[in-house]
Amino acid sequence: MFTFRTFIVARKGFALRTFATGVPSSSKAFTIPVIDFSKFKQAKSSAEKKQTAEEIVTAFKESGFVYLSNHGIPRDTVQTAFHKSKEFFALPSEIKDTLAWEDPRSNRGYVKIGRERVTQSADPAEIAALKEKAPDYKETYEIGREYDSEWQNQWPRASDAPLFKHTMLDFFQTCHNLHVDVMRSIALGLDLGESFFDDKIQDQCHNLRLLSYPPIKSSLLVNDGQARAGAHSDYGTLTLLFQDSVGGLEVQNPHTKTFIPATPVPDTIVVNVGDLLARWSNDVLRSTLHRVVSPQGKQINDAEKVTPQRQSIAFFCNPNFNAEVSCLPNCGSPAKYPPVNAGDYIIGRLAVTYD
Repeated sequence: MFTFRTFIVARKGFALRTFATGVPSSSKAFTIPVIDFSKFKQAKSSAEKKQTAEEIVTAFKESGFVYLSNHGIPRDTVQTAFHKSKEFFALPSEIKDTLAWEDPRSNRGYVKIGRERVTQSADPAEIAALKEKAPDYKETYEIGREYDSEWQNQWPRASDAPLFKHTMLDFFQTCHNLHVDVMRSIALGLDLGESFFDDKIQDQCHNLRLLSYPPIKSSLLVNDGQARAGAHSDYGTLTLLFQDSVGGLEVQNPHTKTFIPATPVPDTIVVNVGDLLARWSNDVLRSTLHRVVSPQGKQINDAEKVTPQRQSIAFFCNPNFNAEVSCLPNCGSPAKYPPVNAGDYIIGRLAVTYD
């Protein structure tokens, strides 16, 4: 017996937004809350700051996801990043291919459609089979910290993509600054002290990923296991996801294993826990499976629909690559996982994801 559970997203100045899905009546409701982050950043008392921090940590314990509103990144800044991303992906293939991603230690450059297959598997043979059967229908461009002495970003010529480099480096720094504030809220919510993570994330070993999901015939997305991006969890501490209005992101309800649409909410950022933060917290904070599926296609003839183009930008936040990730204080005993070097972990996951 199924009943409809409601998923309510409240946003300051807007009416409540309600999402419903058919789930077993005995299961727990699954909610991705909208949290007003200005209450943390502009708190007038430690109690007010602590309250917002606990709201964030509670959401990360239960669903692993939040919509962050009033996060401090101006709408124009986000729109400019989207505009420059769209201009890049519109470049001819012969230009983009000169910037091809080459090495998991670098994790920089252009990734053409079909080269990546996100999955929970770490088996190269299994991943190769998944790519053959159901590759991800997306292209990406990966950007790391610019001042890295060993691994350099790959940039298109300014004549091909005016202001692209400047825009993306500014956006990278803006996202890092927000990441620091969110990690401070998590530290406070876990009773670790607000600055606990500061010296563990300062090296900015992050990855700014621009994503383009081109229009595609809907019939090509109906194979078993096929999606614009397959079900996966993220590798690092947090992901800051900027969505357009097309939609397609779905998050798995951990109680029912069904996937729930994470409908775009204007002017919010979707923030989710990654595997390293889950491991760091001894699974107190939840790294939740998610995927990108196809929205309703547009009918182009009697037999075929076309799925519309989709854009998103993901900022994958990581600890310093020399940081040891081991069970945090206040996160239970015994530790479920042995200590791991953050850089080795991230590079190992990347190495089996790409061909």
